[in-house]
Amino acid sequence: MTIFTLGGRAVTIEDVVTASRGGMHIQVTPEARGRMGQARAILDDHLARDIPVYGLNTGLGGNVGHRIAAEDAASLQAELVLARVAGVGPALPVEVCRAVLFCRLVGLARAGAGVSLQVFDLLADMLARDVIPVIPSHGSTGASDLVQTMSIAGAAIGEGEVWSAGRVVESADALRAAGLAPGRLAPKDGLSIGSASSVAAATAALCVAAVEDLIAISVATAALACQGFGASPDLFDHRVASARAGGMQVAAAGLFRNALKGTDFFGRSPVKVQDPLSFRALPQVTGAVLAAHAVTRREAEIELNAAADNPLVFLHEREISSSANFLAPSLALAFDTMAIVVTHLATASVQRSIKLMTGRLSGLAQYLSPVGGASAGFVPMQKSLAALHAEIRLKAAPASLDGIVVSDMVEDLATNTVLSIAKLEEQLVLLRWLISIEAMVAAQAVDLRRETEPSLLLGPVTGLVHSVVRVASPPLGRDRATGPDAAAVHERLWLPGSVSAIGGLLNERH
Repeated sequence: MTIFTLGGRAVTIEDVVTASRGGMHIQVTPEARGRMGQARAILDDHLARDIPVYGLNTGLGGNVGHRIAAEDAASLQAELVLARVAGVGPALPVEVCRAVLFCRLVGLARAGAGVSLQVFDLLADMLARDVIPVIPSHGSTGASDLVQTMSIAGAAIGEGEVWSAGRVVESADALRAAGLAPGRLAPKDGLSIGSASSVAAATAALCVAAVEDLIAISVATAALACQGFGASPDLFDHRVASARAGGMQVAAAGLFRNALKGTDFFGRSPVKVQDPLSFRALPQVTGAVLAAHAVTRREAEIELNAAADNPLVFLHEREISSSANFLAPSLALAFDTMAIVVTHLATASVQRSIKLMTGRLSGLAQYLSPVGGASAGFVPMQKSLAALHAEIRLKAAPASLDGIVVSDMVEDLATNTVLSIAKLEEQLVLLRWLISIEAMVAAQAVDLRRETEPSLLLGPVTGLVHSVVRVASPPLGRDRATGPDAAAVHERLWLPGSVSAIGGLLNERH
């Protein structure tokens, strides 16, 4: 069990990843718990004095003009929640649902919502005992994730379904088995749980972590491809990268120098006057990815640590104000930008694989087939590369451009933040395949080049990528099915142990 204390420091991407794996017990500092109690008292005071507060003693959305009597505010909570459990589609994976619950607890602990302490404690106990609300995959427009996160509130009162011991079961049964009683919601508690961007925050954090892993494997694989292609040793010259320091291309060039440490790459004489751009522009393209990723990480961590509640309680002034902090265009735009940037990364990867197969450009056997003649070698794999690339390009279209006006014309802006993140995640799945194929092709190129250049020396990073490929798939001799080879390489290259080992070597300081 990991003990995590809220109120002591800012929450990070890594904290969300840890929470997604299960076994997290939430504690709250006495100061933070005190602030939560104060916020609840301010809500109760407004209710007692019949001061209109959205969701406390009014209807929601288009029903905002309807007033609710103080004596009815608590009894209507379950009805308010269940009416808004309107998400649809397959359930999000349990790891994502855990991360969403964790992110909502983080947000509630900031005291902006004024949630009841007993309800907060119940949600924290559910996370600790791995009773995780099932959250549907569709329903958020980016103007809060209300109809998805209301499934958390529903599960807390014993309605709907939860993940428990790897299975989806009825919430009431799982709560009972875990020694927990369904919660009783105080006025506004339902809205406090649901009116936030917890799905966006959680999926953003997990996606940021996935992009970091992908960058590491992409750089290591491209470095191996450079060795297989016999690319120029000047590609990653610090002076060249610094002459136009756009994006983070200087840092990218440094990463490639790390990836090629211990090789003979920088001591070799250039075979060609100039390499194709898919090799020559590696610092520029990767630098753009690093720069976009830095923005997504910053925006995701802002979201994780934000008070995105509506309405928002201010403790010092004892006031409650309407808020649109749940709308996060900066987060949606960051992920839409990332989707465009990784498409350039995908294009460059495909082009490098094709160049490695083209004998007149690489100086190696045509299609990387040592047999020659009518041998197809790896050339049929170009069709799979093209198909994957087409899907990646399709998912680069921005999701944040427009939305449908809903809630009786009240919610007339939408950022589709969850969709922006989800389609980037789908791109990453496809891009991992492209990189796996590039790794397989690059390993073959290195093996063929060693036949005429036996002194070719791999380093710790490129050597590890090459060995991962060779454990999964032997060198290609006579023609055989390369699809299964690619699948075997893909499975081994993206194992957590492989990713961790390659990333650790790549980012090692010398």
